[in-house]
Amino acid sequence: MRSFTIFAVLFLIIPIMEVYFLIKVGEVIGALPTIILVVLTAVIGAGLLRQQGLSTLARLQQNISQGKIPAQEMIEGVMLAVGGALLMTPGFVTDTIGFLCLLPFSRQFIAAQTMKRSVMKVGSSMGGFGNFHAEASSSFESDADIVEGEYTVVKEGEVQQETIVFHHENKKDNK
Repeated sequence: MRSFTIFAVLFLIIPIMEVYFLIKVGEVIGALPTIILVVLTAVIGAGLLRQQGLSTLARLQQNISQGKIPAQEMIEGVMLAVGGALLMTPGFVTDTIGFLCLLPFSRQFIAAQTMKRSVMKVGSSMGGFGNFHAEASSSFESDADIVEGEYTVVKEGEVQQETIVFHHENKKDNK
């Protein structure tokens, strides 16, 4: 049922909203200025996409070279691709969403919120690894720089205990 709702929003409601706003803006400023405005947003969006994409790629490469996991930059990269596609789609609703995906402050905020929700969902769905998630999530909020946890690998009757260590940058020290 959830996929039907998403389908309805993406393919029915958004195009209807786009047509409505294009007509309303066309009534106020005229047809030709509306067309020019739609083309202008696509051109500005393409330039912004290029600039922000290169900036995000540089941060991604820097994190990789420092041995950090570039999770935020990967999410931002997906958001840049979505934002660029939305800006190439004619209309004001998709342009607004596209610019939110391209502007650094909104993109970084949305990516951070997405990561926060993902950590909570992964931890709550880990079942037997509840203690591991409790350590991991509490260390993200604390001053700890290292999170340790144990897990068990079972291969065709063999049981092998292993320890995993995650390193993450302490955001509180950088501010």
